Amino acid sequence: MDREQTRRLIAQSQQGDLAARGQLVEENLPLVHSIARRFLDRGLEFDDLVQIGCVGLLKAIQDFDLAYDVQFSTFAVPKVMGEIRQHLRRSAPVRIARSLRELASAALRAKDILAQSLGRNPTIAEIAAQLNTSPEEVVCALEAVAPVVSLQSTLGSEDEDARALEEVLATTDSQEHFLLKQALEQLEPEERRLILLRYFAEKTQSQVAEELGTSQAQISRMEARIIRQLRYHL
Repeated sequence: MDREQTRRLIAQSQQGDLAARGQLVEENLPLVHSIARRFLDRGLEFDDLVQIGCVGLLKAIQDFDLAYDVQFSTFAVPKVMGEIRQHLRRSAPVRIARSLRELASAALRAKDILAQSLGRNPTIAEIAAQLNTSPEEVVCALEAVAPVVSLQSTLGSEDEDARALEEVLATTDSQEHFLLKQALEQLEPEERRLILLRYFAEKTQSQVAEELGTSQAQISRMEARIIRQLRYHL
């Protein structure tokens, strides 16, 4: 479809022509698919992302100003992306600081740009260098926006031997408890206090940072390091 046909269909759609609107959506569906693929690691199925993106496309069709000499696709892209991002923010099960969300979005954009220029997936260090920040900050941001795993999700293949995540986490094996206690005892007092506040008192990183008199970013780095240390001991 050429530019004049697109503009004519937009004018008809804005006047209430449903057939014109449907044709515009069909013609621009590949654009929505392309944008939806960028959000595949955010916890939503591809079909759901496309459906949400089409809502943004419909808004773009309705809001497009024919008085300006602008390509419709140029106007539609931010509308579609904005609609998907707003839905992801509204449906997020965990509240995330705005600074973390913005850093995660920048990291994902940098990942796409670097992947095209390098011909491979970039490392965390390369993404951090592109954003002029630390690898720890990038990891913290990406983990904050990662999809939440349901406790009812199945581990392994869905057969008779498969177990739900909640069954694995709810183990009462006294030997595992003993090993965990031993590992915690090898931590420094401040490190042990951090783990107790985060995983037993169930406080957020920001709350722990305030209690320990440091920053949330520092708590995030400490927590990641301590978890690696505990895994090593276990």
